Amino acid sequence: MSKYVKPVISLDEGMAEGVYAASGSNGCYTADAYIHQTPETGRRDYRIQVNGKHSADHTKEAQVLTISFNQNVTYVSGGAGLISGNETTTLKVKLAYHQNPTDNIGFGDLVVTSDAGLAITGVSITD
Repeated sequence: MSKYVKPVISLDEGMAEGVYAASGSNGCYTADAYIHQTPETGRRDYRIQVNGKHSADHTKEAQVLTISFNQNVTYVSGGAGLISGNETTTLKVKLAYHQNPTDNIGFGDLVVTSDAGLAITGVSITD
């Protein structure tokens, strides 16, 4: 059983929209994600930071990121490619990290498009 780590959120009054975060644990990974770049004038893309902690006694070469939202999203890029869920509220994204038993995953290049008000409602990483 892994220990839940609550994400820390800070407010920046300069943001056009709020930054939304979600976290979760599934098996041997603890994961969190937050929107670190919201759309600018004329753009509808959101850039998302995903962090994971592998806490196990095995090594893996591939993982699956499952990330859920409050509204439909279109996958643009990030990870090693989309598995499923384009234009739905839940994406499954292939990851290809070599994971030793206690390694971290961190990437900030998951890009999706959506309407205004996007929020992350859940995130997990599995192997």
